[in-house]
Amino acid sequence: MPETGVPVVAGMYTETGRAETSGSSEAEAVHRILTSAGDTWAVVGLSTNTSRAAYGVAEVLRGFGKRVVPVHPSAETVNGERGYAKLADIPFAVDVVDVFVNSAVAGKVADEAVTAGAKAVWFQLEVVDGAAYERTRAAGLDMVMDRCPAIEIPRLGLG
Repeated sequence: MPETGVPVVAGMYTETGRAETSGSSEAEAVHRILTSAGDTWAVVGLSTNTSRAAYGVAEVLRGFGKRVVPVHPSAETVNGERGYAKLADIPFAVDVVDVFVNSAVAGKVADEAVTAGAKAVWFQLEVVDGAAYERTRAAGLDMVMDRCPAIEIPRLGLG
């Protein structure tokens, strides 16, 4: 098992436990998503609850110049951005779907991101679904799992 506690699936993860994306490392996918996938991020699980990780990560993304659209069943407005109950309700293009739901339902969100025309899907720390990863990549989207943009932005010297 890699340090993430996620079992290694043959052909999907490197020895360090990070997934490979067709022909490029996950580190390259992380960089590409943060720098060139687009500036509109739907954050699934984002509400007005400031004690939740989704709220803090959304603040980092905003500081990094991203438009952050909340997606939460309560459809709350967060920091002036109207919220939507589900991805399909968003009436404009979304570039990246950042997923803060548990792994058991994350695959459904990834499928919805593909249907919505997103360019990339980002599963947050401890959100892992190998089958969803494979489906999303097969649909042509960049995807990373078990990572956090609030960690990756400064680590890559982007912030």
